[in-house]
Amino acid sequence: MLATSPLPTPTAVPVATPDALRAQLRRRGQLKGRQPDDISRAEVCALIGTGPHLRDRLIEHLHVLNDAHRGLWERHLVALAAEMRLSMAEVFEVASFYHHFEVLREGDTPAALTVRVCDGLSCTMAGAHALLAKLPAILGPGVRVIPAPCVGRCEQAPVAVVGQAPVQRADAASVQRACAAGATTHLVARDDGAFDPAAQAPCAITHGPEDVAPAYVGYAAYRAQGGYALAAAVVNGEEDAEAVLEAMEDSGLRGLGGAGFPAGRKWRIVREQTSPRLMAVNIDEGEPGTFKDRTYLERDPHRFLEGLLVAAQVVGIEAVYIYLRDEYHGARAILQQALAELMADPPCPLPMIELRRGAGAYICGEESAMIESIEGKRGEPRLRPPYIAQVGLFGRPTLEHNFETLYWVRDIVQRGPDWFNGFGRHGRQGLRSFSVSGRVKQPGVKLAPAGITLRELVNEFCGGMANGHTLYAYLPGGASGGILPASLADAPLDFDTLQPHGCFIGSAAVVVLSEADSARDAALNAMRFFAHESCGQCTPCRVGTEKAAALMAQPGDWDAATLEDLAVVMTDASICGLGQAAPNPMRGVLKYFPHEVSGVST
Repeated sequence: MLATSPLPTPTAVPVATPDALRAQLRRRGQLKGRQPDDISRAEVCALIGTGPHLRDRLIEHLHVLNDAHRGLWERHLVALAAEMRLSMAEVFEVASFYHHFEVLREGDTPAALTVRVCDGLSCTMAGAHALLAKLPAILGPGVRVIPAPCVGRCEQAPVAVVGQAPVQRADAASVQRACAAGATTHLVARDDGAFDPAAQAPCAITHGPEDVAPAYVGYAAYRAQGGYALAAAVVNGEEDAEAVLEAMEDSGLRGLGGAGFPAGRKWRIVREQTSPRLMAVNIDEGEPGTFKDRTYLERDPHRFLEGLLVAAQVVGIEAVYIYLRDEYHGARAILQQALAELMADPPCPLPMIELRRGAGAYICGEESAMIESIEGKRGEPRLRPPYIAQVGLFGRPTLEHNFETLYWVRDIVQRGPDWFNGFGRHGRQGLRSFSVSGRVKQPGVKLAPAGITLRELVNEFCGGMANGHTLYAYLPGGASGGILPASLADAPLDFDTLQPHGCFIGSAAVVVLSEADSARDAALNAMRFFAHESCGQCTPCRVGTEKAAALMAQPGDWDAATLEDLAVVMTDASICGLGQAAPNPMRGVLKYFPHEVSGVST
């Protein structure tokens, strides 16, 4: 038996006084490292107000500072971190992630004016690179001229954005005039427009460059034409929610942001989840070649909002967050006004609706990256499962929808599902809004039957090919949808019809190339875009897109074997659709245009 000794007497620990505990908590709550100065803190508070500030408002606050001071000064970021009780690292990692924020350090001189010239495929085909080369010398050192990814105005190519004002069919003279006149804000649209595409379908919505700020259907006019009657009936129980849901399912409407998931099925899945449930609406529309959502929003915002209200009531949504890409300054003003009018004179009880502003990141078109951005974080995709229908925005079940999907809800329910699925060609059903740009006489948004072919779309809705141009190739689904030759111009354009050819329709962004263009150059333009827009979270995408773009840019023949190896890794191992789809145009060139990259003549 072991000998034992008595336990030592515990040492008395003095209890801290209440004042000492409070002081300790105050010290822990202070930022470590650089502390905010009083002037910077006052400047920040003058713009964002006094707290408390919700964590998810970080990006909104960064926009306010960026707009007011032509950039994000480090001293303001320190003050913002203090006001929001965040670490400087949390604020800086978000501020440095998005393209439209510029972090400025002491001694930096912000540009008096920034001119962005779109270098997307359609604008490049229209001469954007020559414009980029000319402008710096013409505009002088006080104006910063930079290339920008697709700004969503491909039918107006080439496009320059002076401050926040777009210049369509831009040349050096028109951009110089805009700068000299100080025309740096988007024109304000009138609310006396008339627009009802469902009554005219199928039809061409736009026919090329039109008014930068077209008139839209205002609140009073929309209500006078029966607007919001459906939403009020559903909310007040006069219209059966289950019947509305069945109409959506019977219509065959699929998500029109690119993924194509059946809308009615998505409503039913989210409705079965535990409450509270949220909704996130995706109007980021960053896919190069896509501008349909902007076109509808600029002309008919309340039809979209009514679809939103119907979906919210049927699914049981408590709060809605609308995420709008930052490039759409005119559309944002319209949507802000429409929401203000709706809330001032609601036709029925409304859920909480909040408009959030993107900050220039294509990746935020991916649903989970968009949710991260709404929460005030870097827009990086989440690993799945869980899917956002189960664990989404703020950890709650979330119904995510594209703008155009909600836009058609009112017409489908009121006209009946047979109206919508009664359209179609070549064995397909429904309507598709095609964003058409490139070498056609009348680019623009075309509301056409699902399953229409490229040849039919160009000849019937676009006035044919542009004078002097012969069809050579086309991208059926924007930069990520791949590239096809003219020999496949009779393939039906719809969900699931293009996969056998190595492509997909996605958001139905159709870019038409002629014999004057190079499929090789088009694929390189797309790969450079993906390399620029990769969030960098996963190695296959971050490294693969950069390496592929470098290989594709080399003169001479492409190293097909190495490019295919990169394509396999990106497709199989990337976290989200950006890296998975990035190889599509490159693979299309290797398959359909080998004479451009291998020295093989056809």
